[in-house]
Amino acid sequence: MKSIKILLPTAAVAILALSSFTYKHSSKLTGADKGFAVIELFTSEGCSSCPPADAVVAKIEKESAGKPIYILAFHVDYWNRLGWKDGFSSAAYSERQNQYARWLNLSSVYTPQIVVNGRTEFVGSEEGTLRNAIRTNLAKDAAAQISLTNIKINQNKVDLQYQTQGRIGNAILLLAVIQKNAQTKVERGENAGHTLSHVQIVRGIESISLKADKGPASIELPKGFEAHGSEIIAFVQNTSNGEITGATKVAFN
Repeated sequence: MKSIKILLPTAAVAILALSSFTYKHSSKLTGADKGFAVIELFTSEGCSSCPPADAVVAKIEKESAGKPIYILAFHVDYWNRLGWKDGFSSAAYSERQNQYARWLNLSSVYTPQIVVNGRTEFVGSEEGTLRNAIRTNLAKDAAAQISLTNIKINQNKVDLQYQTQGRIGNAILLLAVIQKNAQTKVERGENAGHTLSHVQIVRGIESISLKADKGPASIELPKGFEAHGSEIIAFVQNTSNGEITGATKVAFN
């Protein structure tokens, strides 16, 4: 685990959204799983402790097909100074991790870190802890539901309609563009000489105010976006304590 002391700026939480063509997806659940698990991994190609955590979430992603489990890998930028710039990294993702430090009363941020449903955090390579957190959250009732409809790619942006139900007070809707897989040959830094495999990479972030429970959204696509192998993850998050109360996802077809 690599830890770093960082001044925690009053940064707003973010995350971006997107989709393709015209279809609908809802987070209303059926079957044994009443709840859901949003798994946020904070990682970096410049951190030698991160590949084991990347491997853990890749295993969980492979096993979770058809289940309400949503994985987002945020590549932070504060390890870029060690000689290797992570091409997936963003200062906005480091700011999101700093926001979690404030919500969860942590004195510092570190990699690899996992946060589940905005309220539970631990070292990202702890597979047993992650599996326990997933089981616990799948057994709880989801407090909010989300549906995305009329999703269309329009040149370099995506237009869509969203609708939320349930507990959405003091909350925002976060939408993330996810690249499902990638590999990087690292030439410098702590992982020099290694080819790293990544899953569920966050490629863009945006947030939407939930003053209304439904409405339109229009979001720019990230540079180099390819519909094949991408998806949208959307979730509702309380802005006071970070709790995530509902989530859904849609694949680009």
